[in-house]
Amino acid sequence: MRATVIPIAALLISTFFMMVGVGLFGIVLPVRGSLEGWSIYEIGMLGTGYALAFTGGCLIAPRIVRRAGHVRAFASLAALLAILALLHALIVHPFIWVLLRGCSGFALAGAFMIIESWLNERVSNETRGFVFSLYMITSLGGMMTGQFIMPLSDPRLTTPFMICAMMFAAAVIPTAMSRQAHPQPLTEVRLNLRALFNLSPAAAIGVIMGGIMEGAWNNMAPVFGKSIGFSTFQIAALLIVTMAGGIMFQYPLGRVSDRLDRRLVMAGAGILCCAVAVLAASLAPTTPIPVFVLVFFLGGLVYPIYSIAVAHANDHVDSTRFVQVSGGLLILYGIGTMFGPLLAASLMQWRGAHGIFLTLAGCSALLALYATLRLYRGKPVPVETQDDFSAISIARTQTPETLSLDKRAASNEPPGQ
Repeated sequence: MRATVIPIAALLISTFFMMVGVGLFGIVLPVRGSLEGWSIYEIGMLGTGYALAFTGGCLIAPRIVRRAGHVRAFASLAALLAILALLHALIVHPFIWVLLRGCSGFALAGAFMIIESWLNERVSNETRGFVFSLYMITSLGGMMTGQFIMPLSDPRLTTPFMICAMMFAAAVIPTAMSRQAHPQPLTEVRLNLRALFNLSPAAAIGVIMGGIMEGAWNNMAPVFGKSIGFSTFQIAALLIVTMAGGIMFQYPLGRVSDRLDRRLVMAGAGILCCAVAVLAASLAPTTPIPVFVLVFFLGGLVYPIYSIAVAHANDHVDSTRFVQVSGGLLILYGIGTMFGPLLAASLMQWRGAHGIFLTLAGCSALLALYATLRLYRGKPVPVETQDDFSAISIARTQTPETLSLDKRAASNEPPGQ
């Protein structure tokens, strides 16, 4: 274990620092926007701008890195992130923030792809699962740390933005001082919508619906918390509790999907999620305990959908096409996250803060309906030929390069790569 961890320690430390900044940034922006009196649509556009640019960055970043090299590209992107964090504090205007948030999404996509390509260079087929898990744990731990920094600082001041800038700048130091050799060129993904839908319509719709729901919740949950009178600590806890539900339910649901038709599991998760979301919208709780209980179960049902959909798609192809297919689904997921914040903003404008749950209810109902339809129209994959389910981190920073770290991509690479 030690021989595996030491060579990648610098990369993991950089990942942790960057994710602390990501976690804090993601919660302070919507909360500050609410305090400024911005409309829900304006705050929703922050999430849409970020998702649009992050998805675009996954497609464009490999070309930038080929020109500048990994070290210089990573240092430049981290410096840009620090500058953007400080600009948010200097210029508090919704239109400017949408542009800045988009730039940060692009920069983060490139930065994560570079870190992940370095990690992928240091793993073998035997250590791939361990390194992938360690990377996901580091990412999630950093994000949660950043979210819990929020209650320690006043979002009306420049302090949280300065902390974000410090974390992004700190991420440069370990990689800049590392002796790691430059890795191979970054993974490039081309989106072929027709091929993805022909391969597995249920998986394609599953990742889109999952993206819409996660984009809606991740970006608008702080606004929901602020609207019902939660403190900054309670808003941070709201996001953590939802993630905890995703962590707790992802493996059990995944194991069930290994034993049944995954479309049936997606339909069941959609029905349960719709029921819980409708209950949350109907009861409209405003006190912490009822809200936390409801969002725990919602997180447990929403977050695993993407992983199950990806597993279902890869049941239809051999392992040599894992990165290609999963990369295309990742872009589809990114497209979903673009629309999630705006859809949630519309329903929250119509029905108040608890309208966010109607977003989850509607999307999960559509997912359940379509997955059920595909059960009758599409041929099932024999359970004995399905690949084992592999959980995907709920700290949503995946890029096409993340997929190369997954153990299911091992057969695409020679040993030692």
